[in-house]
Amino acid sequence: MRPSLFKIGIGLTILGMFWLSIIFEEGERISENFSLKPSESSEIELFFEGKGIGYYRIFIPEFSGKGVFVQILDQNRNVISDGIIETKMSVSYFDFEYEGTYFAKITNLSNDQLDLDIEFGDTNGREMIIPGIVTLAGGLMLVISLYIKLRDYRIEQPDENIS
Repeated sequence: MRPSLFKIGIGLTILGMFWLSIIFEEGERISENFSLKPSESSEIELFFEGKGIGYYRIFIPEFSGKGVFVQILDQNRNVISDGIIETKMSVSYFDFEYEGTYFAKITNLSNDQLDLDIEFGDTNGREMIIPGIVTLAGGLMLVISLYIKLRDYRIEQPDENIS
């Protein structure tokens, strides 16, 4: 029995997604829990290698409407990225150009004490090219096979004057 284009496409897509998740999990990361008083700041640091894409994920379990201000700083304390987080959970990405220690500085903007979880790390984006191509190829095979199946599909129409 010869596998169809549809089954090969599903297999390649699943393989690519699984491969991408493994590569993402292998990236360097640090997670910490903070309790910040009003207008208080805290920071975490991580060493990044080479060029790539970093990320941070912030989760505020008891979100009350006022958020936090986040800055990503390089080893010379230059601002790479900044933003205000005003949701219960947020994920953001930033590019880093040089190898070195990078910092995530979090400042509480609310008038209440905030408990938050932060994850700061490297996405390993440079290693995701081949699995991304495998996933794309599988998706294209799925689209092509579905087009071929639906191209010749006909719906029989009933006669207009059925009495």
